[in-house]
Amino acid sequence: MKKKVAQKMSRRDFLNGSQIAIGAVALAPLLNACAPTPYEFALGTDYYPPEKTGLRGSHDGSWETMHAKVTGKEWKTSASSEDYDLVVVGGGISGLSAAYFYKKENPNARILILDNHDDFGGHAKRNEFEINGETRIGYGGTESIDTPSHYTPEAIGLIKDIGIKTERFYKYYDQELYTSHDLGKAVFFDKETFGEDKLVTGYGKKTWAEFASECPLSEQAKQDFIRVHSEEVDYMPGKTFDEKYAILEKTSYETFLRDYCKVDEAVINIYKRWGMSFWCIGIDEIPTTQIQSYDGGMPGVKHTLKRTTYRNDEPYIFHFPDGNASVARLIVRALIPEALPGSTMEDSVTARLNYSQLDKKGRSLNIRLNSTAVHVVNSADQKSVSITYVNKGKPYKVSAKKCVLACYNMAIPYLCTEMSESQKEGLAYGVKIPLVYTKVLVPNWKAFVELKTDFVFYTGGFFKQVELEYPVSIGDYKGPKNPNDPMVLHMCHVPWVPDVQGSDQWRVGRNRILSTSFETFENHVKTQLNQALGSTGFDADKDISAITVNRWPHGYAYNASFLWEPDWPTESAKPWVIGRQPFGNIHIANSDAGAQADTGAAITQAHRAIKEILS
Repeated sequence: MKKKVAQKMSRRDFLNGSQIAIGAVALAPLLNACAPTPYEFALGTDYYPPEKTGLRGSHDGSWETMHAKVTGKEWKTSASSEDYDLVVVGGGISGLSAAYFYKKENPNARILILDNHDDFGGHAKRNEFEINGETRIGYGGTESIDTPSHYTPEAIGLIKDIGIKTERFYKYYDQELYTSHDLGKAVFFDKETFGEDKLVTGYGKKTWAEFASECPLSEQAKQDFIRVHSEEVDYMPGKTFDEKYAILEKTSYETFLRDYCKVDEAVINIYKRWGMSFWCIGIDEIPTTQIQSYDGGMPGVKHTLKRTTYRNDEPYIFHFPDGNASVARLIVRALIPEALPGSTMEDSVTARLNYSQLDKKGRSLNIRLNSTAVHVVNSADQKSVSITYVNKGKPYKVSAKKCVLACYNMAIPYLCTEMSESQKEGLAYGVKIPLVYTKVLVPNWKAFVELKTDFVFYTGGFFKQVELEYPVSIGDYKGPKNPNDPMVLHMCHVPWVPDVQGSDQWRVGRNRILSTSFETFENHVKTQLNQALGSTGFDADKDISAITVNRWPHGYAYNASFLWEPDWPTESAKPWVIGRQPFGNIHIANSDAGAQADTGAAITQAHRAIKEILS
């Protein structure tokens, strides 16, 4: 993808234009009287959010209206200005999928999709960068089609319908690139916890004794580290698999390391944040049964709780350069073909989406961005739904036969104030999990090759990790091939609040990242990259080309697999199941409704909601 360069205007062009402009002044009133009224929701031909850097994700302008609603603000509007068969609130993957499933059964239906962000896709966000006249692409949120063999028939059916052939990723994803450079994991030990700041490379590649010998650990901690990694020990001898599982699903991984493996506390400190980007909590609240398969297997568990497969033995390779933003883009292509040129999954990657085509006056299906729903109510005769939303500070009202709420569960009680308290409680139960995906463009990745690492884990510090992008080349897009190529680094921050237990820690963390400035994120990026790469001569002030911070105060859907989760007696007793029940002509579809933070769940819940409507 080449970046277009604006043509320079000649003096003659300027003078001619000036004369026309001056002459037009006298005609302006007459011309204005004859001109058609501009479409108030139109997006200009130069409108293109993916190329924005700085603070993205839940960007400023996307969240303030809903926050005002939560604190009691109301918007008064007149009668409905538009009528639809279906209005979808939320243009993420679930909302787009709901529109797709409905349109598939009702090709001529009038459908409106509303989204509060300046781009569609929800957490599936596309980041673009320009360097040396070329475009580099990163994922700002949902990163992969994780384990497609686990997708429901409805979800994998949609994936195939929009043209994604997952088997092709075995060709497009270079599984050997980083290993061919002998790259592996590294651990950056922090001074506050381990007495010194030190990068140790070769985690999982060197022998455990060699790796431990370089770590800032006591001799006892080194021996325990080596033992728990290398010895084939069952730390719960004499018990069956089922007996072990019953115990360990109620035992944190921290407790398992301490009480069963009996390792030094310094070893536990290495792993306290190891799964932070996945679970967004420390190992003191993650059941050992959950962490057993993470990252290829965690120390001490493998020979205690033996399992044969992980991800159905599928590699983690089903990844577009922009993550699942490509899934969202391909659904949009299916809904509004003129918005995204081309016809294949390959050509979609480099095609420039025409945002001016998303919302056109008089068309039967539109995606209306920068539009926050603030009130959704069933009509008195229960035959329709009225939806009030705010666009550019102005309230509007539309009506529909049916409405799908594909926004955050926690927002729905404020939109549908007439709901029962029990349903509101069910919707509010699943606290969304805050996290930040920061993308850093660097002109090359020679520093990582020199250190022989493609992933640095920080035992302390603001960002939990920095890693090289997934090496994907698809269609005309060429991913990194040699160390001189530009690289989009991925850095993940989760606000860790170890002194708060349960989902309350996410409420605290949400406020923290929402009040964190871009400059603070930028400073942490520079500090931690210099810490890890400084020995190679890397200088963050000189060697960073761009930074995009994808801030998600309401990020992952609630995960119901942690230690604090009660044992629900039935499926129907689970709060998120109670919360997703139809409410008159209002139906609910999002990953929150399945308590799973993945694309398969988002699509599956959309299918369920549309099936409710059609039945």
